[in-house]
Amino acid sequence: MGTLGIILAIAVIVFMSMKGFSIIFIAPVASIIVILTNGMDFFPSLIGTEASFMTGLTVFIVNFFAIFLLGAILAQYIEKSGAAQSIAQKVLSITGTEKPFAVLIAIFLISAILTYGGISLFVVLFVVIPLAKPLFQQLNIAWNLIVIPVFLGIGTFTMTMLPGTPSIQNVVPTKYLGTTLTAAPLIGITATIVAIVVGVWYMHYALKKSLVKKEVFKVDKEENGKEIQLKEKTPSFFLSILPILVLMVIIFVGSAMKVENIVLVGLGAAVIISAIIFHKYIPSHKEALTLGANGSVMPIFFTSASVAFGVVITMAPGFKAISDFILSIPGNPLISLTIASSALGAITGSASGGLGIAMEAFADSYLAMGVNPDAMHRISAIASAVFTGLPHSGAVLSLFALTGLTHKNGFKYAFIIMTVPNLLALIAALIIGIYFY
Repeated sequence: MGTLGIILAIAVIVFMSMKGFSIIFIAPVASIIVILTNGMDFFPSLIGTEASFMTGLTVFIVNFFAIFLLGAILAQYIEKSGAAQSIAQKVLSITGTEKPFAVLIAIFLISAILTYGGISLFVVLFVVIPLAKPLFQQLNIAWNLIVIPVFLGIGTFTMTMLPGTPSIQNVVPTKYLGTTLTAAPLIGITATIVAIVVGVWYMHYALKKSLVKKEVFKVDKEENGKEIQLKEKTPSFFLSILPILVLMVIIFVGSAMKVENIVLVGLGAAVIISAIIFHKYIPSHKEALTLGANGSVMPIFFTSASVAFGVVITMAPGFKAISDFILSIPGNPLISLTIASSALGAITGSASGGLGIAMEAFADSYLAMGVNPDAMHRISAIASAVFTGLPHSGAVLSLFALTGLTHKNGFKYAFIIMTVPNLLALIAALIIGIYFY
């Protein structure tokens, strides 16, 4: 009964997410289902001060709020100053804008550079979409192809694989495993190469197939919200990318020296530098700081609500059967950890949420088994993203809302480009993790 209750709660999460309900509402509802079907003490399990839904939510916020806050403020400075636009235009000037494949490569590079620089995917979307749309229209490229370069740039190697990336998916394991942001570089770099090669090949294949079918630029419905305007006056490319370079240097040097909370140091320095060098390009520092602070609240609550649901699951008697099944999967322990992280990422439609649950539930057990923590860090992060390109994924819904695409004309590309490169990269990562760590 308890295990069935957990399965029912997971089904409710997937169903309600696809219907458009917020995970902040769904997570406590699903948790109540788990609590009732597992015969747990109701209020202590839901709002208790020790192990409960609320403690799971608040502990995650305590551990990661500063990262979300600084990251969101940095994103505001990069966006409001026009720095993101300057970086995008520089990439387009190098790749050219006259050939369809070159434009797709440019969109992919812009998305990857900004995401690896710590910019949230929502800001990346706001920068990339207004730049890409006139180019797609001018070259008469099918608009739904925009999904491929954007998700290859923001949803694969820069999110979980590249050592040093300041993404939350790379930060979460450090809190549970005592690792650094550059953990397992051999695994990360190999997986990155696999993901890029596979992703770019598929992008070329999909474009070629679309051109053969004579598909043309077409938008089925207007985008939500008002039209996004490009800035006329932007900082130079060097100034625009300087905060991102500083952030990456601090993370790599600090990780090598094993400095604690190095991502906070890097983000803090990047924000200060941005405030100084973008001063004359920012209409209002007050506006950038306020919008950044406000913009950090929803993303962290989305993720912490998923993690809180995971805490309730791990407390439920019915979870023991699931845990025993995962831990008893034959073969190297990294394989069973991979299955757990992938499944939880798919269930929540969020790599960070799924990874948080996996670390909460299994990190101590696998460390006690003697599994290499660096390999656990990198492989569980990559695994958490493999099946996040599902219909209820927040990233998929956001991109469709901004582009005017629908599940009917855009989901196929979203699923393939989020799943296949991540899956093949994960297989490569597992092979290296098993034989070299």
